[in-house]
Amino acid sequence: MRRTIAAATPALRLVACLGTLLMALPSAAAEGERPPVRLGIVGLVHGHVRGFLDRLKGRTDVQLVGVVDPDASLRDLYRERYALAPEIFHGTAEAMLDAARPQAVAIFTSTYDHPQVVEACATRGVHVMMEKPLAVSTAHGRRIAEAAARGRIQVLVNYETTWYASNRAVFDVVKEGTLGPVRKMVAHDGHRGPREIGVQPEFLRWLTDPVLNGGGALTDFGCYGANLFTWLMGNARPLSVSAVTQTFKPAVYPRVDDEATIVVAWPQAVGIIQASWNWPFDRKDLEVYGSRGQALTVRREAVRFRLEGKEEAEVPSPALAAPEDDPVRYLAAVARGEVRPSGLSSLENNLIVTEILDAARESAHTGRTVKLPAAR
Repeated sequence: MRRTIAAATPALRLVACLGTLLMALPSAAAEGERPPVRLGIVGLVHGHVRGFLDRLKGRTDVQLVGVVDPDASLRDLYRERYALAPEIFHGTAEAMLDAARPQAVAIFTSTYDHPQVVEACATRGVHVMMEKPLAVSTAHGRRIAEAAARGRIQVLVNYETTWYASNRAVFDVVKEGTLGPVRKMVAHDGHRGPREIGVQPEFLRWLTDPVLNGGGALTDFGCYGANLFTWLMGNARPLSVSAVTQTFKPAVYPRVDDEATIVVAWPQAVGIIQASWNWPFDRKDLEVYGSRGQALTVRREAVRFRLEGKEEAEVPSPALAAPEDDPVRYLAAVARGEVRPSGLSSLENNLIVTEILDAARESAHTGRTVKLPAAR
């Protein structure tokens, strides 16, 4: 018979109870009691913008005040699809920022364009959240960090997996030491390929461009594992990175890799990232192995735990507490000054992610393991 992990270990029982308690607590102030955060969107070429716009329907905590894309046909498409007022659309970020005066901006451009948008926002003191990853290179990451410091703004990076209750449950047991010291982590991320799953043509164009995306599957899905591993390792920079990239479908993806395996090493732990546009199905799952147990995520909502001397048990993960349960709510809380970005969304974490991906590209190109320099 299956047993719950809560029955098997006091630490995990505490995690589950705390999660339930936090969800039961009322928020500091009802969303309706505060003016909505003025929100702008820059870029319509990243397909995830549709999911973000869907999240805005019926909300009172944010107000969409501006949308930017240089392509008039894309502006028209989204204006009609979401029944948005024509006057909120603009051709440039600068025009929107000056006319609409948002408090926060969500970025859905190509990854290559992230620095220039952040710089425009930072000049005006506007906080930003961008779709993963942070940047196409460490140099671009530094530009973003320098702009954020000058403008005293917060920079967040949005990953789908940030909002998985299962990932948070794994993090909690790692932090409490239930698994023992982490020794190995494995991340599987990807799908059948962007063309195969039918992403929008404007998305496909830059996603398969080695400059605008910084690579193929290595960048698109390698960032997930690097983000989670860095979080689990307490933002400790790894010692080395090695990688192999391949293109199994050159007729479909002639300019970028569609398969990447990345090995990231810390002094006492190793992480293996399997990023692919060749999985037979969509997947974003995580395995963590410690000296006394293992944790394997099951979709978004559960974890299979196996601890030393115990049987394996699948445990539902406690729901995430607001505002860490939703990217729009989290961005609004940051814009209000109620939350300081940390963990998976933070700039600190994602600058390390960018270093890992840069090193992986170099390793794949040279065939050598890349040693990361000591922290600056």
